[in-house]
Amino acid sequence: MAVVTVTKANFEEVVLKSQKPVLVDFWAVWCGPCMAQGPVVDALSEETDAVVFAKVNVDEEMELAQQFRVMNIPTLLLFEGGKVAKTQIGFADQGHLKAFLGI
Repeated sequence: MAVVTVTKANFEEVVLKSQKPVLVDFWAVWCGPCMAQGPVVDALSEETDAVVFAKVNVDEEMELAQQFRVMNIPTLLLFEGGKVAKTQIGFADQGHLKAFLGI
């Protein structure tokens, strides 16, 4: 399943109303660890359809980053039932991310 780009306009539909858990990767182009995290998220999105994978560019969607108090990036938020269930701050390798997601 492809990773979905999330904006303020589609956040409610993609994340809050999802029937599946949603992993949201808050990132920026200038962030080295974010550039390493992206391929890990992309690879996992191809492995499982049990989770929706989404990305928020904090430079383009500052309001979403502020709403969820994202102070450091990469920040990964796992939403379940429209609420934040877990938070991972900083780079997470594939093994750690699978454990974080329970897959």
